[in-house]
Amino acid sequence: MAIRFASLGSGSKGNGTLVACGDHCLLVDCGFTIKETERRMARLGVSPADLSAILVTHEHSDHMGGVGPLARKYRLPVYLTPGTLRARDIGTLPQVHLIEGHQPFVIGDIQVTPVAVPHDAREAAQFVFRSRGSSLGLLTDLGTITPHVESHFGDCDALVLEANHDPQMLAQGPYPPSLKRRVGGAYGHLSNQQAAGFLQRVGSDHLQHLVVAHISEKNNSLDLARAALSDAAASAANCIFACQQEGFDWLQISSTDIASPPRDGVQIANAPAETID
Repeated sequence: MAIRFASLGSGSKGNGTLVACGDHCLLVDCGFTIKETERRMARLGVSPADLSAILVTHEHSDHMGGVGPLARKYRLPVYLTPGTLRARDIGTLPQVHLIEGHQPFVIGDIQVTPVAVPHDAREAAQFVFRSRGSSLGLLTDLGTITPHVESHFGDCDALVLEANHDPQMLAQGPYPPSLKRRVGGAYGHLSNQQAAGFLQRVGSDHLQHLVVAHISEKNNSLDLARAALSDAAASAANCIFACQQEGFDWLQISSTDIASPPRDGVQIANAPAETID
């Protein structure tokens, strides 16, 4: 019952990542319409009806735009920070679980640790998932790798890591100056070089899977991302590059540890949920 994960799509036109373990399947972000989400999930052999919950990283439309409609249609609980909830009116939700103080919580056999990240959003969080001795980190949509971020994501067994832009392409690209400053700033998105620097500092030899994600279609290319990360990612057992249209197929994290995730000091998913009108 180790973790497996897959992507509905990764990029500025819509994001969604599935994380599954045992009988529970989580959707992290939903930036697609209901119809498109259903289509992309069917490609991966699952339905929104199979989901245990939706987790939201932040309020930008490519991550949160489809959360409300999907949650209402399938009566799904939604986990998000108070800042993210206040930042965008997504209408009535069946259940809301507020992530308070970025404290860990448990959904089924999956322990979820929200991690605060520097991004131009109200209260952005990325996530580390743990179960039965395996761990997965989802780390996109941040402008800086802080010591706090590095301490949480440095030893994951699998990692989805943003390499959003090439600085030269961004500088010479079509974005207006204000947007270029935002993307390339401390609260924007990671460049290829920042992603590579993170991997060089923490090493990649422990990674069963490294997925390079949220690659800009206007300010980056697969060739540039591969070249920038080739040395830093060389020790990862498996390295793939996620795309906007197809995301990536299911990946399994191997584990020999059969211990259950720790529950001391964590929030339990079946605690009473807050309903928001």
